[in-house]
Amino acid sequence: MASVTYEHVYKRFGDVTALKDVNLDIENKEFLVLVGPSGCGKTTALRCLAGLEDITEGEVKIGDQVVNDVAPKDRDIAMVFQSYALYPHMSVYDNMAFGLKLRKLPKEEIQSRVEDAAEILGIGALLQRKPRELSGGQRQRVALGRAIVREPKVFLFDEPLSNLDAKLRVQTRAQISKLHQRLQTTFIYVTHDQTEAMTMATRIAVMNKGILQQVDTPQTLYDYPDNLFVAGFIGSPSMNFFDGKILKEDGKMIVDLGTFKLKVPENRMETYEKLVDQDVIFGIRPEDIHNPEYAPPSIIAEEVEVDVDVTELMGNEIFLYLMKGDHNFVARVDPRTRVEMGDKMTVSFNVDNMHIFDPQADPDNPVAVR
Repeated sequence: MASVTYEHVYKRFGDVTALKDVNLDIENKEFLVLVGPSGCGKTTALRCLAGLEDITEGEVKIGDQVVNDVAPKDRDIAMVFQSYALYPHMSVYDNMAFGLKLRKLPKEEIQSRVEDAAEILGIGALLQRKPRELSGGQRQRVALGRAIVREPKVFLFDEPLSNLDAKLRVQTRAQISKLHQRLQTTFIYVTHDQTEAMTMATRIAVMNKGILQQVDTPQTLYDYPDNLFVAGFIGSPSMNFFDGKILKEDGKMIVDLGTFKLKVPENRMETYEKLVDQDVIFGIRPEDIHNPEYAPPSIIAEEVEVDVDVTELMGNEIFLYLMKGDHNFVARVDPRTRVEMGDKMTVSFNVDNMHIFDPQADPDNPVAVR
């Protein structure tokens, strides 16, 4: 078991910089998820830690040891890939035991480790089967078992659930979380699925274009994103964004969004004072746009009349795709809401949970103002 540290890490492939000055401290026994869109550098970061890619600049440490020049086999890590990468001619037992046999461990210890891992993963009855006789979920558990038996300091997961169907992903997600609790080892997990990140991680590191955007607990990332990219990436459906301007009218502060205006809560006015008469980006999550009939009584509500474009009944909630002038946005409302496509309705914006981003601070990735 060990901590992991990235210090000013760069990785370049010719003229392409895949990692740009990555600084990240991962604590011992932590479950850290690297999340971001395809091509953001998250898998490259994992491969640099595993020793599968050479680092261009900077240092990677496992515990107190700098591992830049340490061979992958000597880093005491175990990696689970998107591809199960099982030997088709070997049994489940032999697949799980293969790495231990190469290390010339005693036969009794190999058997003990394999049987213990199989019990943890619920595949004890499958040890004599070949991979072709297993389902996708069972193969993934064998790949997990092959990593567990090594008893490494750090587990690395590179999108291990991508090949599974939706229901099996949920089940395997829970298994991996329980596995972390049981093994009490450092887990570093790469995914592009922010739902996986939110449900599994003790902390999430959000990446984009090789740059670490924000590192924090799932709830903090959700409630207090540092910039527009993090705000839009974390949460499903993603946050709604509107171009607007902060104005003062009759002693009150408003956000003018063109086709409608919203009053800024008094407790936010001092924070946004410096933005008066400036262009801003207003953000609000779909779950903070309510049907007034079923809105929580404690919210600071600003009502807006809108057109209903599309409805999606999800059973426990309804997604409403709404229009107001040239604005299109999504609301996540109570399932008792009765509206159809083409209807007009009034919705309540919970402005106490609104977000303001300043494009002047960074035109490419506007910064949250708090």
